[in-house]
Amino acid sequence: MAAMKMTVVKPGLFTTIQDLGRWGHQAIGMPVAGAMDWFALRVGNMIVGNPEDAAGLECTLSGPKLHFQGSGILAVAGADLQPRLNGEAAPMWRCFKVHDGDSLSFAGPVGKGCRSYICFGGGLDVPVVMGSRSTYVRAAVGGLHGRPLKPGDVLETGKEQPLVERTVGFAPSFEDIYAVEDVRTLSVIEGPQIHMFPRESFERFCAQIYEIGPNADRMGYRLEGPTIEHKAGADIVSDAIPPGSVQVPGHGKPIIMLADRQTTGGYAKIATVITADVPAAGRMGPGDKVSFKAVGLQEAVVRLKELARRLRDIRIQAADYRSRPRPVSSAPLKRPDKGSMIVTVEGEKHRVDWETL
Repeated sequence: MAAMKMTVVKPGLFTTIQDLGRWGHQAIGMPVAGAMDWFALRVGNMIVGNPEDAAGLECTLSGPKLHFQGSGILAVAGADLQPRLNGEAAPMWRCFKVHDGDSLSFAGPVGKGCRSYICFGGGLDVPVVMGSRSTYVRAAVGGLHGRPLKPGDVLETGKEQPLVERTVGFAPSFEDIYAVEDVRTLSVIEGPQIHMFPRESFERFCAQIYEIGPNADRMGYRLEGPTIEHKAGADIVSDAIPPGSVQVPGHGKPIIMLADRQTTGGYAKIATVITADVPAAGRMGPGDKVSFKAVGLQEAVVRLKELARRLRDIRIQAADYRSRPRPVSSAPLKRPDKGSMIVTVEGEKHRVDWETL
């Protein structure tokens, strides 16, 4: 199938091209970027038959309006921003086809969660920069000219995978991890500078409910709530910042560091959100409430293995769906009422015409 193009009619609040990130360059100061909710992006790509690291659109709170030139397949995964195909409700977490002249738009978020991902068959074909197509806006790197989408932009899909037509209609079955919760609980392990905080500070941190402040972005979430006390100051010799790190600057307000975080930082880190819960953090937005649960390293590993099992199960479902037997028509065969054949008798060929009377 030929590549599909799409024109951005409306860009949405903050829509960028993201894949799984620009790994391997933090030592030279290049942040990873990539999808905030990488679980949703991976599943969305599996739904349309892409490699799990293919580039898609990350939509924040209000999605874009896209007008398609050509036909192709797509899926919308993540938070429900109410996708609409030609004004009619379109499914979440299901592969569907779009045709030349169709338009995709979004009516706005339903329930909790602020980020949704549009995954296209073949992914989005933009230049690869340092091993990734992800947009890092602060340095204008990757994606489409290193910035969010704007009206008039034209995007194009890459080469679709085999059996693409057999992917249409696929919707995986998995535990609903996007259920509405008044307070989202994130599991954390102790941070590398836990010794810089009184023990009661960590216990208080895990016992309180915080609210994500209005300045939350892809770099990190500043949390509104009780302040965290240090033993003797917040500054450290700058060290690496893994995803999910919880920094506590001198003002005592915790900050969860996420996809666009800087590579190093000089504030003490009281905790780290476990890898399995980083996508849950990434799908949250300003005003959402969050609490923290302390776990050990062994439990963090078990949770990550559970998430890997979910992804494996979806991968198997997708392969089974594409390789399912084709339906056999139950309509009766229509027999011809006349015809001809060549019959060989003792080495001589004779034409025989026949007709049903």
